[in-house]
Parts: sequence; C-alpha cells; structure tokens
Amino acid sequence: MSSEPNSFDRPDDVAPSSPSPRVIARALVVAAALAAVGIGVGVLLVGVVAFGLSVAGVSITPLLSIVLSLALATGVGFGGVALAYLRYRGHGVGYVGLALPSLRDVAFVVAGYVASFGLLILASVVLTTTETETAPNTVAETGAQNPEILLFLIPASFLLIGPGEELLYRGVIQNRLGEALPAPAAIVLASMLFASIHYFSLAGAPRARLVSISVLVLPTLVFGTAYELTDNIAVPALIHGAYNATLFSLLYLTLRFAGTSQLPEAAALLPV
Repeated sequence: MSSEPNSFDRPDDVAPSSPSPRVIARALVVAAALAAVGIGVGVLLVGVVAFGLSVAGVSITPLLSIVLSLALATGVGFGGVALAYLRYRGHGVGYVGLALPSLRDVAFVVAGYVASFGLLILASVVLTTTETETAPNTVAETGAQNPEILLFLIPASFLLIGPGEELLYRGVIQNRLGEALPAPAAIVLASMLFASIHYFSLAGAPRARLVSISVLVLPTLVFGTAYELTDNIAVPALIHGAYNATLFSLLYLTLRFAGTSQLPEAAALLPV
C-alpha cells in the first residue's frame, strides 16, 4: 500500500508552485526508475518466453520475435509497470485521464498527427542537408527484410505500441514529474526519457544513435503536449499509433513497389 496520500487523481490541480529540491529530486528518481523498470521487465519477459519456446522446440522467427517484443515488452512490460505503479499509489484510471475522445480530443489528434510529421519532415531535411548520419531502427530493419511483418506492425501501432508506451511515459511518468515540476518541464523530461530508451532499439555507431534519439524527442514532445492539453491518455496514444502506422505503411509501400532494400531515412526515427 502506498505511503503517499491519495487526495487526487490527475495531479495537475495540485502540483506545488514552489516544490522543494527534495520533492523534485524524488520525482526525477521515480520517473527514471519507472522507465528503467519498464525496460527491464519487458526484456526479462521476452527472454524467459523465448527461452521456453526454444526449449519446447519452437523456432523463433523474425515475426514471432516482433510479436513477443510488442506483446510482452510493450504491452505487459510497459503497461504492467504503469498499472502496478498506479495500484501502489492508490490511483485509478482517473489519474491518467482515460476517456472516449471528444470532438475536441479528435481535433487534437489530427493536429498532433500533422505536427508530428511536420517536425519529422523538418528534421529529415536538416539531417539530409547537413549529411548527418542516423542510426537504423532495428524493428524497421527487420521489417525491411521481412515486409510481411510491417503489415502486422500497422495495427499493432494502435493496439499495443501507442497505448502501452503512452500509458507509461505520458500517463504515469509525465504525470509523476508534473506533481513536482511545471508542465513544460515535465513534458520535456518525459520525452527525453522516452527517446533515450530507444538507444537499445537502434543499430550503428553511438554518435548516430544519439542523433536519432535527439530527433525522436520531437514527435514525443507533441505527444506530451497533446496529453497535457486534453487530460486524456487516448489522445497521445492515437497520435503515436497513427504516426507509427503511417511510417510502417510508407516503408511497406516503398519496399513493395520501389523494390529497394534501402530504408527510408524516416524509418530511423520511429518511436518504437
């Protein structure tokens, strides 16, 4: 049972105006710990299940590997850690603001989707102009080698990736930071934490990975801002899902009709 008071659901109305350094430090440590535990639990679950399947004689194909990663790491790992933390704090779903999107929320989804791609295009132009190397996304690389996987990843973006990642990073981590910090700071820090975990889903030199991570912060800032303005976790989950699904669709169409094995540069900037 939590030792912290449960006097609210959404923290926005009670965030301290002048939090002490101790309160801020605690929020930062908790946020970082939640991100680390989410990754750790996901990796552990995938490893245990993959080992069990191998022992049982089941071949781990690329498609099965992706399914395990999404279902166990993103769904059970991220989502499970988020729900466990909410239970520990004594909060219900009201803390993350889960509700059916209103017309206003739908407008934010559309605006957020457009803004995310606007930032992606801008970043791609800058990277191309400066000839800056980015690190390929291993999920996108696997999809490029096995295009049928991309067809699975399109609906998974809405059903697993968007909801699981947004529940943890916006619904829990951003909210927890918002209890001690102004909303803009909470959005930026949650976005940086979210982008940084993608270091492990990127390939290539450390410098190229850091470039990709820096760019990945851009769409996640949109996700966090949309969440802050709507107080509905469904909004960033839908934006995130639509953003990923569009990139997976474009990658599939490029491979299917252009017949190229080259990954589009945007595929390196997938927040998955």
